[in-house]
Amino acid sequence: MNQIKYYFSTIEDGNLAYHVNDKKENVDTNRAKLARKINYKSEDLVYMNQVHGNNVQVVTKESPKLIDNCDGLITNQKGLPLMVMVADCIPILFFDEKNEVIAAVHAGRNSTFLKIAEVTAKKMIEVFDCKVENIKVIMGPSIQKCCYEVSEELIDIVKNSFGEEFCDGRLIDLQGINKKLLNNLGIYNIEISEVCTMCSNEPYFSYRQNKKCGRFAGIIWF
Repeated sequence: MNQIKYYFSTIEDGNLAYHVNDKKENVDTNRAKLARKINYKSEDLVYMNQVHGNNVQVVTKESPKLIDNCDGLITNQKGLPLMVMVADCIPILFFDEKNEVIAAVHAGRNSTFLKIAEVTAKKMIEVFDCKVENIKVIMGPSIQKCCYEVSEELIDIVKNSFGEEFCDGRLIDLQGINKKLLNNLGIYNIEISEVCTMCSNEPYFSYRQNKKCGRFAGIIWF
C-alpha cells in the first residue's frame, strides 16, 4: 500500500502563490525548495487558480499542472502531489488509505457556503467508490471562530443555511460548518487544527492581518 503524506507549509517556507504581489522567480524558488524539503517532484505538483467556488476536479498525470477555475482536486495517482493555497481560508485535505485516493480543497467562506467539503467527499464516493468510514479529513491552520467576524447579512445566511450554533454575535465557525457537512455524510474521522491564522502568532500568512501577504499551502501526495 502506498503511504500517504501531507504537509502544511509556514511563512518560513515562503510565499507559494503566483497571484499575490511577488516575483515569479521567488515563488518558483520557494516551491522548488519546499519540494526538496518534503520530498516530492516540484514539476509534478498540481495546483489551482482558486476562485472561491465549489468546482472539484479529478486529476491525473495527463492533466495540466494548473487547474483553472477550481477549488478542489482529487486523484488516485501515485506521485501526483496536490496543493491548496491559503491565508485564513481552510486548507482541507482528504484521504482514503484503503482505496488510495487523496484530495486538497480550498474552503473559504464562499466555498464553505457552497458545501465544497460535501461535494469533494461525494465525488470520492461516486468516482472512486470510497466508503465514508475510510475517509479521513484534516483541516489545517485557518482563521477560527475567535476572529472570523462577518456582516449581519452573512450571519443570517449561516443561521438559515446551517444553524445558529455556528454564530456567536458576528463571529462564525467555518470549521464547524465543514465538520457538520461531513458528519451529515457519515464522515467522522476529522482532525481540525486549533491554530488561528489571525491571532495565534504562529508562522502562517493571514489576509485579514495583511492584505498584501503571501500564501501558505496544504500539500498531499502518495
